[in-house]
Parts: sequence; structure tokens; C-alpha cells
Amino acid sequence: MTQAAAGRELDERVPGRRWTVRLDPVGRAGAEVRVSCSRPACAERRLPSAAAGRTAAVAHLNAHLRATPAPRADTYCACRADGCRAHLPDTGRHARTEQPWRCGGPVVLAVITDRAGRWWQALECCSRCAAATPGARTAATSPPSAPRTVGRPTPAAAGTPQFSDQQVTIRTGCPAPLPVPAPRPVPARRRRPPEARVGRRVIPRDLRPVSLRDELTELGDLFRAYQKRPEPDLAMLADLQERKARAFLTWSDVSCDVTLRLEAQRAEQAAAVIRRQHQHRTGCVPEGEEPGVARLLTVPAQWEYARTVLAHVADHTPLPGAEARLLVLMLTLRTAHTGTGNLVGQDVNALGLTDPEDLVAQLTGCGWLSLPGTVGDLLASRPENPTPVTVPSLVPDADGTGPFTFGRKTRPKLSGWAQRVVSDKKLRKAKAPAGARLLAVTLATWTDDVGRLGPGGRGVALNALTTRVPVGAGELRDLIDRLTAADWLTDAALTNTHLTGRLTERVLPLTCPLLD
Repeated sequence: MTQAAAGRELDERVPGRRWTVRLDPVGRAGAEVRVSCSRPACAERRLPSAAAGRTAAVAHLNAHLRATPAPRADTYCACRADGCRAHLPDTGRHARTEQPWRCGGPVVLAVITDRAGRWWQALECCSRCAAATPGARTAATSPPSAPRTVGRPTPAAAGTPQFSDQQVTIRTGCPAPLPVPAPRPVPARRRRPPEARVGRRVIPRDLRPVSLRDELTELGDLFRAYQKRPEPDLAMLADLQERKARAFLTWSDVSCDVTLRLEAQRAEQAAAVIRRQHQHRTGCVPEGEEPGVARLLTVPAQWEYARTVLAHVADHTPLPGAEARLLVLMLTLRTAHTGTGNLVGQDVNALGLTDPEDLVAQLTGCGWLSLPGTVGDLLASRPENPTPVTVPSLVPDADGTGPFTFGRKTRPKLSGWAQRVVSDKKLRKAKAPAGARLLAVTLATWTDDVGRLGPGGRGVALNALTTRVPVGAGELRDLIDRLTAADWLTDAALTNTHLTGRLTERVLPLTCPLLD
């Protein structure tokens, strides 16, 4: 009955339209061509060349396409007699007869072109045939067809299934949908708690003893928390690797898994490597090995001597202001051992002082500094003819004791260290003022082993900092910005109580780490 209904439907449908525009040569000798159309009303045209003929043929076809109405929805394919793939029988074991209604989709107006550019064809066919034809392009699509009456079965009614939620009314032919029952609720699945992991290893839920499972779980949490730290802590990481080695060794004994023992050995090796890296960064390396950061002051005792000099200068500077504090610091380091030393004009002029001549005159006027000649002679002196200067308060007593306990070999090292800091290349290029250079020297003695400010990287107390660098809060913020721009300080944050941040990698050799 389905085939009979399909046959009646095909009888009512009309063949699709089709026309062809051809380009043929007129003769063998010349280049003249002929453009012809399969439409009876179209006259033949002759053109002097193939290029002109091809242009005329395309324009003729486009004119037909513009004048042709939309494809008719009640047509069958015009290509079904030309070996279209959609109309060929199957080539399998059980070949079926040719069935035009195997086509599908809306009727379209397709354009097919010869690859050699000798003919162009437009035809009405279904969208399935257009898709199955190589090189076919769709120019227009038919509008949806109107619903058919029940008395005349449609292909959909004949060949598609009828669902139980629809009931056909014989009189009107319109389906009256019945109420569809609500879908059954999907039962909520119970989500299992996430598996505990340490690294890529899943910790079994039934691992015994429980203390081992708790240790492995805690190690996994600690490793994940360490990965989220903003700054590395090599000492902490080495401790974690050592704990992992011990825990995995116990886990291997309990589960008899050799791979766990191998992973424990790798963790032990990683702990040793990380511990050595930490020692190199902090300068605490075994004798005979070079540290990772080659600091200018190599031993912790020299770091403490530098902090001692800064504290002495903070308490004994005779004039106020950061410029006077910086000049007194440099003169103290030059004369710390015997109270006397040599000075040249460049040593004073390179400190970024606003008026170095007036400042030196004030120090000599108050008796803190003694010169053999005038201030102008000091500022004009050169390395081949230095000026001897004396700081009376640093001259040792009759018993040979002075305010400092380091020897005469340590003094030039401390002076050279301070000179390297205040004459840093980027500070000189930025023309940093004396306050910024004094702040750089002070922060270099208040870092941990990796350059973070303050003990343990917790920052420097603001009240302690202002005693070493006598500036106001607004000026201090400007000095911090200058050091940041000079690639001396990074991640700086100034609060009402502390200055946090760290010194950059390039100035770590100039730091004097705080001892635990």
C-alpha cells in the first residue's frame, strides 16, 4: 500500500524544469563561437572569441535565473533520468529497483557547470540530488509545501512512523496532540568524595596504618599549597621532599610495591639537591665550594659590621637630613679604623648631593670633620693627589679602642661595598638623589637570604626605617618608586606600619642577609 500511495503522489507531481546554455565553435578555422540556449524562445548568438562567448553565456544564464520564479515544491527531480547518484540502484548484494522517491529535502534550483566551460545547465531537483551532483550550486530553494488533506496520503504519512502522542482526526485532517506524560525524574547520583592524592599517586582508602594514610594526605595538601606560594622557599621544599621520602618508603614496605621505593629514592635525591641550592643562595656552603650568589661581603661577620656602622651613623650624625646622613656614612667608612683617611672630590660629588660644598662646610664648621685646607681644595682633589681628612670622634683612645671592633683589613671591604651601592650604574643613570642612595644602602642590610625585606621576608618596620633614612612619609614613597624604576626594588608595598618587597636578582650580590 505504501508503494501505491507513493505512485499516486508521483503522478500528481510535475517534472522539474531544465534548460542548458551551450558554447560551441562555429568552424574549425576561425575563433568565432556560437552561444545557444535550449529554451525555444532564445535565439542563437555568435561572438568573435571564446572569452566573449563565455561571458555572454554566463550573462544569459543569469538572466534566466533572475526571471525564473522560485522552484516549485510539487515537482520531482529533473535529473532522475540522467544517472543521478540519488536515483541509481544500490550496488550491494541485493540491488533494489530505481525509485525516484528516494530523493529527499526541498526542491531547489541548481546550476551545474562543465569543468571545461562549454555548457551551463539549470534544473529543478531535490536538495539531495543537488548535493550528490559534483560541482552543483544551489541558486534558489522552494518554499515549504502546504499541508495535504487526509484523503490523499502524503509521502510522510505513507513512509514515516506515526507516534502514539498524536491522533489523526478524519474530518479535519489535523493531528490533535494528546498530553505527553512528564519525563521521569533522573535520580541524583551520589558523588563519591574526591580521591586523596600525593603527586600523581592515589592514596587507597583502605591503606593501613591510618597514620600513614594521614601523613600522605597531608603531604599532598602541603605540596599543592606550596605550588600556590608567590615566592619559593627552598628550605621548606627540601623538608617536604624528605618527609615524602620517608612516607613513601614506609608505603612501599606496607604494600610491597617496588615503584614506591624508587620514588622515595628520587624524593631523597631531590631533597638533597634543593637543600644544596638553598645553601648556595644563602652563602652557607661547605668549605671549598663557591656560593650560588657571589656576594661582595662574603662572610656573615662582615654583614654584621655593616649594620653596626649604619646604626652608629644614625645615632651620631651632627646634621639633620638624608644628605648629611649619607655623607657622614661614607666619611665614617673611610676613617673608621684610625679616624683618618684619604678623600677625593669625586667621592663627594658622586653622592647626588644638592650642594656638596655647603654640606662639607657645615660638617667642618661644627667640628665633626677636620680638613688640612679648604672645602674647595677637597672637591678639586684628584686620585693622584687625595686630601687627608680626619673625624675626631673616630680616633681611638689612648688604649687603642674605638667605636668599631673590626680590623684594618675589613674597613676597606666595607667602604668598597658602600661605594658600590651608592654608585650603582642604574642609580647614577637615573640621577637618584642622596635619599634614594641612602635607602638602597639601608635596605641592602635588611633582607633575608633571597632578598626579601625584613626578617623572614615579613617586611621592615616603618618606624625603624625612618630612623635610618630621615625622610617624611611622602618623600619615602617617592624614594621607593625611584628604586623600583632603577631595578633595585620590586613588589614593593608601603603600609602604615611596614615596607614589604624584595631586592631584584641583579643586586643580590650587594646584600647583607639577616642572620636567623
